[in-house]
Amino acid sequence: MNFETSRLSVLNKLNSFIENDILNYNSKRNFDFGVKNRNNVSCLSPYITHRLISEYETIKKVLLKHPFQKVDKYIQEIFWRIYWKGWLELRPKVWSDFIEDLKGINEDDNYKRAINGETQIKCFNDWVTELKENNYLHNHTRMWFASIWIFTLNLPWQKGAEFFMKNLLDGDAASNTLSWRWVAGLQTKGKHYIAQSWNIDKFTNNKYQNVKLNEKALPITDIRDYELTPLGLNFEDNSNENLITFENELNLENRKLKDYKNIYLILLSNDIRKIKLEKKIFEFKSKMINDQKTRLNQIQVYDEIKFQTLIEKLKYFDVIYPCVGENYSYLNSLRKKHGLKLNFILRDEDRFAWQFSNKGFFNFKNHIPKIISNFNLH
Repeated sequence: MNFETSRLSVLNKLNSFIENDILNYNSKRNFDFGVKNRNNVSCLSPYITHRLISEYETIKKVLLKHPFQKVDKYIQEIFWRIYWKGWLELRPKVWSDFIEDLKGINEDDNYKRAINGETQIKCFNDWVTELKENNYLHNHTRMWFASIWIFTLNLPWQKGAEFFMKNLLDGDAASNTLSWRWVAGLQTKGKHYIAQSWNIDKFTNNKYQNVKLNEKALPITDIRDYELTPLGLNFEDNSNENLITFENELNLENRKLKDYKNIYLILLSNDIRKIKLEKKIFEFKSKMINDQKTRLNQIQVYDEIKFQTLIEKLKYFDVIYPCVGENYSYLNSLRKKHGLKLNFILRDEDRFAWQFSNKGFFNFKNHIPKIISNFNLH
């Protein structure tokens, strides 16, 4: 698989999918036909994660070409990402607990066999290889992978979520963490996802047959409950001359921002990340950052060392809100330690949509027409 890294190439990829393949998405989306045949899905998640194109831009381009009824499943998949983001924003301790949990889990031989693709389950081993080589997996395959990891290999879901974050081009704190929790039976308590041999056989086009799995496992349990936490940040009109952004917001020229004296784009190294990313993930991010610089040349790319020197002199910044995850945790720790005065900038679309993430997705789904209408996404 080849993932281009320029905004122009991504827009072309989206347009091609809209013109040629999206009308088959509803019926074919669950099939994993293999690395060389991905026409049944858009493969845009690596770009949406970094907002080289946003969820809302994607939805609007689709609905300008096709009526909602013909592309409803694809639109819903995009909204799942928005929903997951909002859900985690309203329950940020889920992320901090996940990171804290990782510290107490040993990487035993069972774990090492799994991440090296040395289990007794061929399809799982193949998917490990595919993930490491291509840094991408089909969504249905991710569900099978997670279920096998948790219920057949008996490994902690947290280490599986970490493994994905290390290796996926589209690794996203909300979508990844909460999807793993959903498979485990924690997101909707008592409702887990069990991978079944017949399902893998059918949706891999008979590639993997008679896979021996634990299909009678019980859901994972956790006594922790997470109550709704209102967004505890002040989102105001931009007021400073210096702007901070991160690598998950790479289409700044279309954000209708004021003219800033300085724009600092921070890409954290593995020295400070809680989850250490593979080299190819950094290369992918760096190429997209370089493309963003060609479209907005006043951007200055900083790592955490260079940024540390900067904040010894400057304290006031506008910030494109990076959402719950590695980047926000880093920035929040600096804010407390150095007394930074940060004015966060949040998309109106996110602010509006996230309010409906207070319950389950099916409640959120009822508000999709309202979100589409409110922002003229059709």
